[in-house]
Amino acid sequence: MRTLILLCRILVGATFIVSGLVKANDPLGFSYKLQEYFAESALNMPWLEPWSLALAIAACLGEIVLGFAVLVGGRMKLATWALVLLTLFFGWLTAYTATCDPDATYTVMVNGVAEERGVTCVTDCGCFGDAMKGSIGRSLTPWESFAKDVVLLVLVLPVFLTAIRRPGIPFNTTADDKVLLPGGLVGVAVWSWVFGSFFYLAFTAVGMLGYLLVKRSAQGPRAEWTTAVWITVLGSVFVWWCYAHLPWIDYRPYAIGKSISEQKTMGKAPEQVIYMTYRNQATGESKEFDTRGAYPWDDSTWVYVDRRVEVLKAGVESPVQDFGLTDRDGNDITADVLADPSPVLLVMAYNVEKADVGCLPAINTLAQAAFEAGWYVYGVSASTFDRIEEFRHAHQTPFDFVQCDEKTVKTVVRSNPGIVLLQQGTVRGQWSCGDTPDFAEAKAQLR
Repeated sequence: MRTLILLCRILVGATFIVSGLVKANDPLGFSYKLQEYFAESALNMPWLEPWSLALAIAACLGEIVLGFAVLVGGRMKLATWALVLLTLFFGWLTAYTATCDPDATYTVMVNGVAEERGVTCVTDCGCFGDAMKGSIGRSLTPWESFAKDVVLLVLVLPVFLTAIRRPGIPFNTTADDKVLLPGGLVGVAVWSWVFGSFFYLAFTAVGMLGYLLVKRSAQGPRAEWTTAVWITVLGSVFVWWCYAHLPWIDYRPYAIGKSISEQKTMGKAPEQVIYMTYRNQATGESKEFDTRGAYPWDDSTWVYVDRRVEVLKAGVESPVQDFGLTDRDGNDITADVLADPSPVLLVMAYNVEKADVGCLPAINTLAQAAFEAGWYVYGVSASTFDRIEEFRHAHQTPFDFVQCDEKTVKTVVRSNPGIVLLQQGTVRGQWSCGDTPDFAEAKAQLR
């Protein structure tokens, strides 16, 4: 039984540490995912949307601290209760995601009149942020995410049942450390290999080193709480850095070095056959026709009745299929921007009314220097052009704006505004608002 409990603690601890770190690596991205869930058309909790970032950060830190607690035996009754409740909650959330009906509707009252609206189904739970998509090429499906939570619950329950019964699970002894700490590092190393970065392993090793130093200077409950504080501080520093700058590890398709142009060609339409049913008005006969051949679309004796689509082979979505730039006149300039041999600087603000204006003087200086060097500079936003013009005049931006889908702008750069440097469709540089470079620094990114 002891061996089973130790194995479960290693697997659960390593998984929760990495899961928390993956989300902490991109706290804004995780907060956007929470906003999708809180939307009126999803869980109908719009009052929580302003708290999305705070909740995202709290969830990240909670997972990291609980993961370490399981490995070091810190406050195990409290920790395992939290793990069970958290796992049950995420299980419910992934089950909701998996069973969501995209054709369903809900009713709202608008000016006293009932209005039917479509339900929004969150197709990606965001359990591992963009790491799964960026490392193995796709996210877990909703049902796969639910299965993952079921497996986690199965692993958590033996530890929970042992922890809540006397004598419970005490703070690690030296003998426990010799098993659990190396085992935890191996578990994190496996996840690090899956996600293509051994940063997670390094972070865990630093956390464990701090824990061992705490044990040298404190004992009992004091050591347990001090360890929890140490891990919380360590995690908070990492979250703060990723929020103030950009993700430490960039799994998105717009990471530096990625070619948007090449990724545009990765999408493939599904192979499908359309069958059309027509009824002969003279005989009353109904017949189904395969549209790959001839069918009586122009024969007045046949009347269209119905159609069905048979998918022979699923399509492949391009990871950048929604990246599109439209100017004020409605012209799609995406291909021109991606093909231009001259450097293109994109100042991206998904919502100009929510933009951090403190860095705009530095951005304007960079843009002016870029213009003088023969570069193209565009502002990119999902805001209306009326709002954009108000913003431009208020802050004297020297560049014109184009529009892009809000979710896409949020994905391209985790800053509002943020700066992206392109060269023939390849991302050469990315900067958050607070890290706006001077022209020499931006130019140094070109090849």
